[in-house]
Amino acid sequence: MLQQLINPSIAAEEAAGLRASLRGELLLPGDEGYDDARAIWNGMIDRRPGLIIRCLGANDVVAGVNFAREKGLPLAVKGGGHNVAGNAVCDDGVMLDLSLMRSVQVNPDNQTVRVDGGCLLSDVDIETQRHGLAVSGGIVSHTGVAGLTLGGGFGWISRKYGLSIDNLISAEVVTADGRILTASQEQHPDLFWGLRGGGGNFGVVTSFEFRAAPLGPDVFSGIVAHRFEDAKAYMQFHAEYVRTLPDEMTVWMVIRHAPPLPFLDESVHGKLVVLVPHVYVGDPAEGERLIQPIRDFGHPHGEFIGTHPWAVWQSAFDGLVTHGARNYWKSHHLRTLSPEVIDTVLDFVERMPSPECEIFVPHMEGVAGRVSADATAYAHRTAPFILNIHARWHDPADDEKNIAWARDLHKATAEYAQGVYVNFLNDEGQDRVRDAYPPQTWERLVALKRRYDPDNLFHMNQNIQP
Repeated sequence: MLQQLINPSIAAEEAAGLRASLRGELLLPGDEGYDDARAIWNGMIDRRPGLIIRCLGANDVVAGVNFAREKGLPLAVKGGGHNVAGNAVCDDGVMLDLSLMRSVQVNPDNQTVRVDGGCLLSDVDIETQRHGLAVSGGIVSHTGVAGLTLGGGFGWISRKYGLSIDNLISAEVVTADGRILTASQEQHPDLFWGLRGGGGNFGVVTSFEFRAAPLGPDVFSGIVAHRFEDAKAYMQFHAEYVRTLPDEMTVWMVIRHAPPLPFLDESVHGKLVVLVPHVYVGDPAEGERLIQPIRDFGHPHGEFIGTHPWAVWQSAFDGLVTHGARNYWKSHHLRTLSPEVIDTVLDFVERMPSPECEIFVPHMEGVAGRVSADATAYAHRTAPFILNIHARWHDPADDEKNIAWARDLHKATAEYAQGVYVNFLNDEGQDRVRDAYPPQTWERLVALKRRYDPDNLFHMNQNIQP
């Protein structure tokens, strides 16, 4: 019976031997918990691994990596399972599920944090806020720290404190040959460079050590909801004004149908709006002064502005991106939020195929934008904006129109692009992965891949082929 449930290339006795070597749990198709473990955030992804290892530590990861390599099986790694491309799960092969590895250890004396590879942002926020600290990176609290960090990791405070990778001190990594290495500026610095933006191409990170920043418990933050009738004029103002702001202030823009936010009149719910969320790291009075021109523009539908607990703010948008919906993203960095880009975006906004679709335009720059392009594998640091086209729906019958809408808007704005954030890539092929890295960075990543994973065991990712 066991042999019938698993990949035919995995003998029953081999699976039993693997199970005996683990501290964690081995799940096979048909086992209780198997379907829950293989489920990830994007409801479009429905894959069935031959076996799932629910790891409890680095040695379980080593056992899984060695098993997949020796048996020639596909290998996928699930941290938070939040990436839109769905690379956390594979068909027929081995899935390493790190979601039980959720320890967060804060050292308040030197303001550092050690984070297990299966942690979510919420885990880190809860523990660090007890000491008045925060780790830079992230927008949604159920995002996995590992995937976020390995791709770069921007968030509400990265303009002030840098990306997640800019605050990474070291990482414990299981490599393709089953070794456990520590990567830092002092140990395996080449690997450390590649982990900071190169995704999961070089190993499985079982723990991270970050510098934390003093923050909270409250931060000045909020949302202004502008009328869609004012969208063109507001976006032109926004494109210039946010670039004058100090690093302490982050102001983003989301264009979508209004969710039932409590500060909006019910008559606004479901209507197209321009949402302007923002965070100021510092004196709330100064934050209020800086946001006032945005509040004063036009005649907003409403606002929700004040000082809020950091951990609460970090989860404020979770309800718009819950697990299980069908999601398709297209994205690129923008050299400019020009009138031509604005006109194109607004044309597509009025053709949104689902009320849950949105266009997300974060303003970048700040400290993260002043880091040298060759300091980390994340190199596209100078583009001022990102355009993330987020199609989201529930009925599989609507797949075609939602995907086409995202692709068409992406194509229509491509001439204004400057690379792409690797964490926002869907399954788009090798050429598109290369767009995430300038040529010299790509060549260096390929050389690193040849050194640490010459057989491309770690290919369930935005893959850098050796």
